[in-house]
Formats: sequence, C-alpha cells, structure tokens
Amino acid sequence: MDVTVLADAAGYCRAEGPLESPLIWPGFTAAALVLPWVAVRWPRARRRAVIAAVCCALAAGLTGLNTYVGYTRTGHDLALLLGRGGAPGRAVGRLLDDGDDRAVPADAPSQDSFDHADPGDGIPSSRVYVPLPPGYANPDQTYPVVYLVHGYPFGSAQDWLTAGDAAGALDGLTGTTRSRPWSWSASTSPLGSRDATGRRWTCRRGSRLETFLSGPVVSAVDGRYRMIRDRAARALGSMAGGAFAALNIGLHHTDGFGVLLLTLPYDTPGDVRAEFHGDSAAIARNTPRDYLRGMVFHDPVAVLLAADGQQAVVHVEPGLTHTWRTARATLPYLLVFAGGHFPAA
Repeated sequence: MDVTVLADAAGYCRAEGPLESPLIWPGFTAAALVLPWVAVRWPRARRRAVIAAVCCALAAGLTGLNTYVGYTRTGHDLALLLGRGGAPGRAVGRLLDDGDDRAVPADAPSQDSFDHADPGDGIPSSRVYVPLPPGYANPDQTYPVVYLVHGYPFGSAQDWLTAGDAAGALDGLTGTTRSRPWSWSASTSPLGSRDATGRRWTCRRGSRLETFLSGPVVSAVDGRYRMIRDRAARALGSMAGGAFAALNIGLHHTDGFGVLLLTLPYDTPGDVRAEFHGDSAAIARNTPRDYLRGMVFHDPVAVLLAADGQQAVVHVEPGLTHTWRTARATLPYLLVFAGGHFPAA
C-alpha cells in the first residue's frame, strides 16, 4: 500500500463536512438568545419570535450534537436521513439535497441494492446495499467482499453510506488495497430493533440474527453478484455495538469469514447482558474477552483481538472519541487491513 494514498484517503475520511462545521450551532444559539429580546421589543412579532427562538434552540442542540458525532456531513446525507421519515421527509430532503459533496470519477463504483428477508427464522425484510467496483461489467472477474453491519441499538445500512462514507473511502483506495478491484456490502439487519412480540433482536450465540448475518445475507449476495465464494475473501465488520455483533458472530463463524473489521468495538455483551436473563453460561458463550483465550481456530482469521496463531492489528485515532467521525476516520485502515488479507488475484 502506498502510504501517501492511504494518508490522502484517511485525511478525506477524517475531514469535517459542511454540516459538521463548529460555526453552525453557535449561530443558532445566538439567534435563540436574540429572538426573545425581539419578542419583548416588538410585541406584535412576539409570537413568531418566540416560535423562532424555540426552533433555533432545538436546531442549536441538534447541530451541536452533529458537530460532535459527525453523523450528517452534507445536505445529501441530511436528505437521506429525512427520507427515512416517508414521503414528507423525502419532499423536504429534495429541497436540502446538495448532491454529492465530492467529484465522482467516471469509473466510480455503481450502487445496487435489494431487499432480503429470512422468513424461516422470522427475520423481517432488510435492505442490502452493494456498491459494485469499477470494471464489474467484465463477466470473468470475481471479487472479495466486505460486509458492514450498522451499529447498535439503532441504525440503518445507509449509515455506512452517509456517516461512514464507505464508498468515499473505497474510492480513495481503489487500485491500491489489492492488485484488483473488490466490492463491499453495507448490509442492514434488525440489530437492536424488536419483533412483533417485543423481543429485541440481538447478536447472541444461537440467535436468529446470527443465522441471518452468517447465512442468508451472504448466500443472497453470492447468488446475485460475482463474489468469490470463499471465506478467505469475506470480511465482516461494524462499529461500536455492531462491532461486538461482528466480533461475536465472526468468531463463531470462522468458516464463513476470514477477516473481522472492528472499530470502536466491545469484547463483552455490555448493555445487552440483560437479554441473557442471568444465564451465566449464555453470557460466557457471548463474551469474546473470555472465550477467545481457549478458542481453537480451525481456520485462520485476521482480527482486532489477539489469539494464538491469528494476526491482530490495532489502530488508534488520537483526539477522537466514540462517534461516527471516528468510525469514518478509521475505515480506510480497516479496508487496507482487509485488502492485505484477501487472496491474491
């Protein structure tokens, strides 16, 4: 890997977007403070000024949080977020959409997507996004693939398209992480949501969600696209609570994934411990920090946490915290790590 190219890609992913500007929320805060004075000074405009002050205060809070977290960087990102609210949100989003915030090269990956469900395990329909690499039109070429799962407890596969900007990271590394192009899949799941009975879908060992992520999703992608049908050419990753899901599921399915990519990870169940209802044996089966020490690997795995006979790499981002900005900044390094372990062309 050309370290200059990696530095450029990492710099792009770490950079702030226009909606993350630290100047936005102080502006709304100032307006929220000035408008009450306007309401006192001009009684006829009092009602409108008060409403505007409340709106500005809310906007200050939301934009301040976004400046810290880095969830929405551009108008296009905001439009996608609003679009999740149905037709009204999409209508507003179209007004705010500023298009792509970067120049798109002529050979940039095209994006495909499809809905997929697992009725046999009671998993509802989920959206899977699959950006296809340059040169995909070549019918003789097959590709390794990175599966990125959304975070926990809330999220959407679009998070890796917007807040994570995985497409931008991969564009910046195209032709350098491997000797040939490769693809990735932003795979959604009902991680953290609840079924009709109110039970939370979790990533625990033996869960239907584990079955869904390790089986039907991979089979669907392999069946629809020209992916290399080999565990060594598959990586599974995520951020925060989703990274725990990727770690726990990946370690229990080393026959399906050869690389695990984890940013801001947990190695214990953490907040989902209550879902085990005091079952100490189940907690032990779902605590990688403990079971990893005695785990027998029948297949080699490149992973964040060290284990006998496995390669582990840890990357630290100084000055960043547990946010989407950190996940976005670390993604180029994770992709390079995956590219270095995928089978040669």
